[in-house]
This record gives sequence, structure tokens and C-alpha cells, in this order.
Amino acid sequence: MALNISEHWLDLGDTGQLYYKQWRPDGSSQASAAPIVLFHDSLGCVALWRDFPDRLATISGRTVIAYDRLGFGRSDPHPGVLPLDFIDREADAAFACLSETLGLEAFIALGHSVGGAMATTCAARYPLRCKALVAISALTCVEDRTREGIRASEAAFEAAEQMERLGKYHGSKAHWVLRAWVDTWCSDAFRQWDLAPAMQQLQCPTLALHGDADEYGSTLHPERFEAHTPQAKARVIPACGHFPHRSAPDAVLDVIQTFLATINTDSLPGCQS
Repeated sequence: MALNISEHWLDLGDTGQLYYKQWRPDGSSQASAAPIVLFHDSLGCVALWRDFPDRLATISGRTVIAYDRLGFGRSDPHPGVLPLDFIDREADAAFACLSETLGLEAFIALGHSVGGAMATTCAARYPLRCKALVAISALTCVEDRTREGIRASEAAFEAAEQMERLGKYHGSKAHWVLRAWVDTWCSDAFRQWDLAPAMQQLQCPTLALHGDADEYGSTLHPERFEAHTPQAKARVIPACGHFPHRSAPDAVLDVIQTFLATINTDSLPGCQS
């Protein structure tokens, strides 16, 4: 299936510009269906989704939209220190602006890691518009494993080549990106953060995917989705770490395709150019 791929910048006013990209399948029977919006992880950006959006748009027949949060990738720098309520704020700030600009009357939220938590918050905040949620390696609370994994990664970034790689995707913002991740998740003030309130508000079908060898979070997280969300289904991917959509992309895409094919998403217009 051919894809029409386009890049855009969204003006957020005083806070700067947001970069986003769209993959539109040509001639798909799902062309008018709710598009899939991607939310990236703590060190991620649109480019680091690699070929996942292309493949997702192809197998689903739906438009896929991915954006760089403020401070990441090709978006403008974040104006200051990342606030502790940054996950909740995403639903009311950047995502709300993107949704209004694109005319998203309906959408499917798909997020990885902290992006999975943001996707969950957006799904809870817009229950009539979010038709389904896919959370990949989503963290729902701060485990000891989470902090230990982040500290281990922080040590790895002492190597110049690791920071150079981060700079390849975030430019001069790379140091801010790293500190925003480490200093937030490892702070005592963030230790009590919990996604449970948002999970309990979900009204859409939910798929929680998690690798059984995730270095930042145990299978407690998909189990919590099932415990807190009536329509949630957990799926543990064997022999996978924190990035199952990279290490086992075929398995992940197959599970997502099956999930989307078995739920009742309506055909409200998804986005407008």
C-alpha cells in the first residue's frame, strides 16, 4: 500500500513550534477511520520510531500521526525544567493543540514507555473521541527497577558516543532531554506518581503490551491495566526488553492489527489537512 507522507510544524504561540509527521495510506478502506496518534518515550522523537509508523499505517490502513514533544527531536526547546505533572499536562497542552489543528473528532492513542502513560491520559481526558488505546511498555508507577534502570542508562551516557547519538536526534537539546528523564523519574518528589486514576477513567478498548525482560518495568504494569480497566487486555511479549516494537516488530504489529480488527471503532472523520 502506498503512503502519502508529509511533515508539518504547529505553532504553540509563546512556547514555540511543534514538529509532526503524517503517514496517509492511499486507497485504503479505512481512510476515513480514526487515525492513530503516536506518543514517544522519554528519550524519543518521531525519527526514533524508525519504520514503525510506515508499517503501522500499512497494516492498519489508517493514517498515523507522530509528533515531537516540546524539547524533543525537531520541535522547539522546552522553556524550562520539566514539571512533575508533565504527563497530565500533555493532554491539555500540546496534544490538545494538535488535535484542534487537525480536527481530530476521533483518534486511537498509541504510546511507548512514558508515551504510553501520556496516551492513557489523553484517552481518559477525551473518552468520547478516543476509540482505542495501545500502551507499549507503559509505566504506570515508579518501581525500584525503573529507577535502577534509569541510573544504569545515565552511567552509559557518560560515554561521548552515547551523547553524540542522542544529539543526532535532539541536537542542542540532548542534554536537557537526558536530564529531564533522569532528574524527574529519580526524584523523591516523583516517587509517588501513579497512573491509576487515568486507567480507572478509561472507557475504550485497551491493549497493554510489555516485554518480559523490560529493564525499566516489570509485568506489574500490564497487570495493573487489566486490574484497573474493564476493557483492557494485557499481552506479554517473550524475550523482549523495553522496546518490543523494535526487537519483535512483526509480533507487535500482528497483535496490534488483531486488536484493531476486533474492536468497534467508528468511522468519524479522523483528521483534516
